[in-house]
Amino acid sequence: MMAKETLVEVENLKKHFPITRGIIIQRTVGAVQAVDGISFNIFRGETLGLVGESGCGKTTAGRTILALYPVTEGTVKIDGMDVHNARKSDLLAIRCKAQMIFQDPFASLNPRWTVSAIVSEPLRVHKLYSNHQERSDAVKELLELVGLSPRLINRFPHEFSGGQRQRIGVARAVATEPCFLVCDEPISALDVSIQAQVVNLLEDLQDRLNLTYLFIAHDLSMVRHICDRVAVMYLGKIVELGSKDEIYEKPLHPYTVALLSAVPIPDPATSRKRKRIILEGDIPSPANPPAGCHFHTRCPRVFEPCDKEEPEWKDVGSGHYVACHLF
Repeated sequence: MMAKETLVEVENLKKHFPITRGIIIQRTVGAVQAVDGISFNIFRGETLGLVGESGCGKTTAGRTILALYPVTEGTVKIDGMDVHNARKSDLLAIRCKAQMIFQDPFASLNPRWTVSAIVSEPLRVHKLYSNHQERSDAVKELLELVGLSPRLINRFPHEFSGGQRQRIGVARAVATEPCFLVCDEPISALDVSIQAQVVNLLEDLQDRLNLTYLFIAHDLSMVRHICDRVAVMYLGKIVELGSKDEIYEKPLHPYTVALLSAVPIPDPATSRKRKRIILEGDIPSPANPPAGCHFHTRCPRVFEPCDKEEPEWKDVGSGHYVACHLF
């Protein structure tokens, strides 16, 4: 069996947003620890799902990986290239290899630009074609690739449905022939009837273009369908990581167990037998996270060391990792 090739390496990634006070003279009084020391690899051709409650730092992690946010600490390498220590010319090459599909398909498209201008912009920035006609022909091919008619090339974003706008965003993301895409909840703003179509499109493009995905989502059922491995995030930290079968069939961390207990089951008999875990209390502020394990203030299985010592990242076998004092 051939060893898997690592495409994306994330090591101890931190992103803290400073909290300032004062109007004329500003002073830093703290920081929002949105991402607080996460580490993982993504293998070439696979899809890694990143899940967790709203506000846990998923989107910030994705944007920091692509250097849309400057890093506070840690390293990110994409195809062997150090993202946050790259020179300007090298960063342009990295952006050609790594792109992002944004959550809101309307807010991420310039309402004053036509589809032609939107999709051809990365082609122009990276100088992939020598003239306007070549770029225009490439845009038409990209629209066909994502299931849109080339005749729509001169229309504006407001003339499309939400699903069509997201397809335009996908066309723009794959225009530079990247190897890695960060999909930031790409279906959460769409109607349920359209979500499956967009997911099928992403799977088809992955097979045809040999793409690697970081798929950020909160729909755990969809994550199980599309992802190969799953990372569970809570308050800026990854608490569990493993194959989708390990995570869904043998969850270890109490937070993962609680999340999965909320996933709807189509079989009423099985659903009635399952115990629903309701987490008490609110998520602590990322500006002042609790000591020890960040989850201990809401954990139903909390015990003595949880509020004092941060749990170590442990390999429990079969590529299944967990950060919990229970293991």
